[in-house]
Amino acid sequence: MARQYHIRDYDFKLIILVVALTWIGIFAVGSAEESLQSRQLMGFVLGFFLMIVLSLFDYSIILRFYWVMYAANIVLLELVRQKGVERGGAQRWLNIFGIQFQPSETAKILLLLFFGQFILKHKDEMGSLKVIGMCVLFFIPPIALIYKQPDLSTSIMIVLLFCIILFVGGISWKYIIMAIAVAIPAFIILLTLVLQPDQEIIDSYQQRRILAHFYPEEYATTEAYQQNNSVTAIGSGMLYGKGYKNNEVSSVKNGNFISEPQTDFIYAVIGEEFGFVGGCTVIVLLILIAFECIMVARRAKDIAGTIIAVGVASLIGFQGMINISVATRVIPNTGIPLPFVSYGLTSLVSLYIGVGFVLNVRLQCKK
Repeated sequence: MARQYHIRDYDFKLIILVVALTWIGIFAVGSAEESLQSRQLMGFVLGFFLMIVLSLFDYSIILRFYWVMYAANIVLLELVRQKGVERGGAQRWLNIFGIQFQPSETAKILLLLFFGQFILKHKDEMGSLKVIGMCVLFFIPPIALIYKQPDLSTSIMIVLLFCIILFVGGISWKYIIMAIAVAIPAFIILLTLVLQPDQEIIDSYQQRRILAHFYPEEYATTEAYQQNNSVTAIGSGMLYGKGYKNNEVSSVKNGNFISEPQTDFIYAVIGEEFGFVGGCTVIVLLILIAFECIMVARRAKDIAGTIIAVGVASLIGFQGMINISVATRVIPNTGIPLPFVSYGLTSLVSLYIGVGFVLNVRLQCKK
């Protein structure tokens, strides 16, 4: 499965950017919860190893097993539903042979690989409703299983990813315009319905988070509490921050005013300790990584490679945007990790696997 490549075609720039962002995450996790820093470091080592190995294997050969990937994805998500580990009112984790991981994170990469090969097989028929309908049909089972965990934030991310896959895959513009024409009013109607007191569309805690975004003063001590403290922490960091692992009494992190700061609100820790400069560094690295993946996509040898590279760019870019938007109270609170930064081994390793495929796409790019 491995083949001969030229070292000059290896994208060292992408590796440097990803590793730099990961190390910022390792330090930030160590400050938020010191006991987890060594585990995050182990996740980095494992992810880096898998990235290098996968980058040297021909992705076209691996994609031949796309139905196996799809089946494995469904099986894992179904096992979560039946035997998953429950934490915080959500059943999202699976324990196999003593190893606990989150299949909804691996699902992002597996779906990306599956649809990359599926669209490659049907690239000349992407203008037909039949093939688009088949894509939607194959998308429904995994997204339904993830949504039921419940995991609304990951569901939204995967829906965005699916839309991007179809767009890159060559779906006709008339279908895109039709979808937008339906989606915008549908979203407005849905938002109106979920804000009703007796709604049953989403869970009550999810509704309260949306309400807290529109009426923060009414939920200042409950659902809006974390986001308010996150904004305070980021603002208090000013230009250069209060310093790494500082002992200031006024520190929002030190006062434990943000629960689970090592995951969803890791950006608040970075903003407080490294200030505006540190926060901007994270944003710039995310943008550069996504941009580099898109540049690889432009030169991919086939549509599958393009979909993989653009898909990974979208995962990193959109997840980063959503996480930072939550931390800065731009959008309602939703739990989604900051790529390569938030604590979470499954997310970290999965992203490194995705980057490994992008590196191999780069090695086979058109000259």
